[in-house]
Amino acid sequence: MAPPIPLLAVRGSDGTSLLSGPPTCEQHSSFQRDARPSRCVSFSRDGTLFSWCNGQNVSVVNSSDGSVVSTFDLPKTSLLQISPLNNILATWQPYSKAQDSPQGEANLQLWDVQSGQLIKALYQKKVESWCPSWSDDEKISVRSVNNELQFYENNDFKTISNKLHMQKVSDFVLSPGEAPSKVCVYVPGSKGAPSFVRLYQYPVLGGPTAALANKSFFQADRVTMQWNKRASAVLVTASSEVDKSGASYYGTQTLHYLAASGETSQVPLAKNGPIYDVAWSPGSTEFCVVYGFMPAKATVYSLKCDPLFDFGTGPRNAAYYSPQGNILVLAGFGNLRGQMEVWDVKKYKQVSKPQAPDATHFSWCPDGEHVVTATCSPRLRVSNGFKIWHYTGSVLLQRDAVEGAELWEVRWQPFPDGSFPERPVRYQTAPSGLGSTQAPPTTAYRPPALRHLPATPSAKLHEEEPPQNLRPAAEKSLSKSALKNQKKREAKKAKQEAKPEPPSDPAPVSDSQSEPSSGDPETDKKIKNLKKKLKAIEELKDQQAAGKVLQKNQLEKVQKEEQLLKELQEITL
Repeated sequence: MAPPIPLLAVRGSDGTSLLSGPPTCEQHSSFQRDARPSRCVSFSRDGTLFSWCNGQNVSVVNSSDGSVVSTFDLPKTSLLQISPLNNILATWQPYSKAQDSPQGEANLQLWDVQSGQLIKALYQKKVESWCPSWSDDEKISVRSVNNELQFYENNDFKTISNKLHMQKVSDFVLSPGEAPSKVCVYVPGSKGAPSFVRLYQYPVLGGPTAALANKSFFQADRVTMQWNKRASAVLVTASSEVDKSGASYYGTQTLHYLAASGETSQVPLAKNGPIYDVAWSPGSTEFCVVYGFMPAKATVYSLKCDPLFDFGTGPRNAAYYSPQGNILVLAGFGNLRGQMEVWDVKKYKQVSKPQAPDATHFSWCPDGEHVVTATCSPRLRVSNGFKIWHYTGSVLLQRDAVEGAELWEVRWQPFPDGSFPERPVRYQTAPSGLGSTQAPPTTAYRPPALRHLPATPSAKLHEEEPPQNLRPAAEKSLSKSALKNQKKREAKKAKQEAKPEPPSDPAPVSDSQSEPSSGDPETDKKIKNLKKKLKAIEELKDQQAAGKVLQKNQLEKVQKEEQLLKELQEITL
């Protein structure tokens, strides 16, 4: 049986449409394009349902044939989400008050998808964590209300089944997967007390020993928590707004690891600077971190927080694993040029290096073979459009927004795990009528007056590190300072071996104070000046052998060494 073809939802100022994914990349025949601008779109978790709000009503249809499941008269809806088993549709609209209702309207509403009946209307003023979080079997749902977590069971939102009350609960994340469900809770620090993150397993939420794991830390104004798919561990990125050391204008970040078994540790990062992105592998056995001042490093870590592979440095700020986990894309979007590095994770071998300039969005197709990049408004209001790529770098479809229109969002139809089997990684570029956009090699700028001269090594602003598998064997085990000293020793040794034996007649070049005088002060002064120049040349040659790029005037000095030696020989004779 052939695998299904994922759909791509496209939302913009000219309406909402569904496209069939590769290889056809055509308009979905069963979905009637809605020409009215949509506020939001959403697929169900298994991809069988598609919902959107066009400013007049909210519609839910079957993705396969476009048949209408239900319609709701909710013109102000700004956010949509369907529960994991497609039983409940959650809608949210901005909170507002009216003269006749000073308390305001209940702006979070839960609807039965099939019957269209309202199950519960709730108040949710803030857009953060607006939607209840469900477990995959919908036996548990949880939402944050006034510094406590309220748990509901079996979609019965009339009765609170359990509570987790902690002072100033700021954020929480419910674990994926089925029972037993776990929840990760963050409480910010106050009055000298540290911030902390704790793991609980439902329904054991009270008592001093209820927490599965606990990690406390200072200097954290906010955190980002990410569960792996197996719900066995959480990665917590703690961020502070101010860097007290003054090294960064954007504050500081630290990365912490918490396991459901109780183990906790701070992930060691080999370079100072911000943490741009953290991504779990779908296999839940490793994770990738992009961090450090530009050019940023990217490293894959094991569950023991030991580095498995170092990708070196480059212009990147994001990491994306394919749904099957066999390919990793390291990309630099936003204020970077859109360079993407596609890696085979099992062999740690680079597959391709395409470039998507001005991209503001990237996402993997569920088939693990294709990706979409898009330039969306309001992040960028010019050159809106999207491209569908094969991971080898070839562009299969390019769709630009029509003149005067804006592209707001593109979203792949999700599929259950296992719908698309893992395929062997290809290294040859997939055929395409639009070709590929491999990043061109960059060269240093040369002024017009020097372009007729042969190219010479130029000094670089940043020291670039190659990936771990492309470094010399000695570099992999030595520290930076030890490696620098080793290079100096090797250069000095090679220089001594290559240096010809000096003739026996002339006096040796030395700065010794015990040398006999010639009897003529002028001659002694000339000899001293010559020896001083030769000593400076020796130091420049040592620096050149150690890898330093010399300036033009320094190179001219080195070229005069033979002339100075000859002059010294004549004077001493």
